[in-house]
Amino acid sequence: MADLRDLFETLGYGDVQTYIQSGNVLFSATGARSTLEDTIERALEARLGYPVVVVVRTHRQLHNVVTKAPRGFGADPSRYFSDAIFLKNPLTAAAALSVVERREGVDEAWKGTGVLYFQRLGAERTKSRLNRIVGRPEYQLMTIRSWTTTTKLLALLDA
Repeated sequence: MADLRDLFETLGYGDVQTYIQSGNVLFSATGARSTLEDTIERALEARLGYPVVVVVRTHRQLHNVVTKAPRGFGADPSRYFSDAIFLKNPLTAAAALSVVERREGVDEAWKGTGVLYFQRLGAERTKSRLNRIVGRPEYQLMTIRSWTTTTKLLALLDA
């Protein structure tokens, strides 16, 4: 994560902070989100030697993801595993929802703006069909974060 933080600083972004080991980077920048995504993707590919999909959300967009979640989403982590599936343009929530398989009684999914909310029953999580999206071409335009990570990232930005 130190290398990742260094890369963002080298690109000229400010207030760079990383969170856990899954590629979450908080930073300040100017410019269009799509330009930021393209710039970061090129820099990561040059550094790592393979392509990486980058999904950027502004503070305001992340705030909306959290505050506009379905009622009760993420509120019972002892019963449900809840994730935010962030979508990269041009993938829409409607298109993503059509390829995310769900097992009745285990999985539930809801559309949001630039995000799918996905929840699976903890006691039946091994029966979830969420992992089936990995083989879909649309998966290349998604990144999944636990609801705990999503809300923590917002708290860090709010601070």
